[in-house]
Amino acid sequence: MANIKVLVLRAAGINCDQETAHAWRLAGAHVDLLHVNRLLENPALLEAYQAVTIPGGFSYGDNIAAGKILARQIQHHLAEPLRRFVDSGKLVLGICNGLQVLVKAGLLPGDNGSSQTVTVTYNDSNRFEDRWVHLAVAADHCVFLEPNSQLFLPVAHGEGKIVAKDRGVLDRLRDRQLIALRYVDARGRPGGYPVNPNGSEDHAAALTDPTGRILGLMPHPERFVHPTQHPRWTRAPEQPEPCGRTLFERAVAYLQ
Repeated sequence: MANIKVLVLRAAGINCDQETAHAWRLAGAHVDLLHVNRLLENPALLEAYQAVTIPGGFSYGDNIAAGKILARQIQHHLAEPLRRFVDSGKLVLGICNGLQVLVKAGLLPGDNGSSQTVTVTYNDSNRFEDRWVHLAVAADHCVFLEPNSQLFLPVAHGEGKIVAKDRGVLDRLRDRQLIALRYVDARGRPGGYPVNPNGSEDHAAALTDPTGRILGLMPHPERFVHPTQHPRWTRAPEQPEPCGRTLFERAVAYLQ
């Protein structure tokens, strides 16, 4: 088995780094946690890794806007190194705050250079949403996701509404399958709140880029990597399948 090395970035306020590292290790990867300042000082550190993850949390307290400060650091110092990283066949994953960062850094959806064409803003409910949601895979080229499958994962965010700059951008996201996951009900049908917990346009829960090697998602796959993390694991007729783990396993299999 190839020794796949994954870098999980840390910054002030990020609080899901250990869980994310655990999920990657379960999938068979070697994981290093690194403060983003060390990478800003020496972007060449990326060369030792096959995947980079920006975990969830509240980087820099989400001052100004969720993920904005970390996004600006990446935009000004790491955008080109990360683009070369992806172009060489490697992977970038952003979870919750990580999606917010990738969007505001212009790395997602990535179909218009480094320009930001999408944002992630306050939930329509005007409150923090902490619940489990059903998700339908909407892109068939994203290496992290199995086409035509469904996932059941938790969300925990106050700013999770994905909004396109204009109708043309939204149409392009649909046409190019850059919406990677959509919120659905248990039968796979889109719906209003709470099926769509934040009001995202076109029920978008995740974005990918044209290569399928960058994925940013609002739900937390690292929080469902063991059957006992399912909210009904003691009452389910069968042991729940920890579908969050499959996302990391697919990424490792691709890199191998």
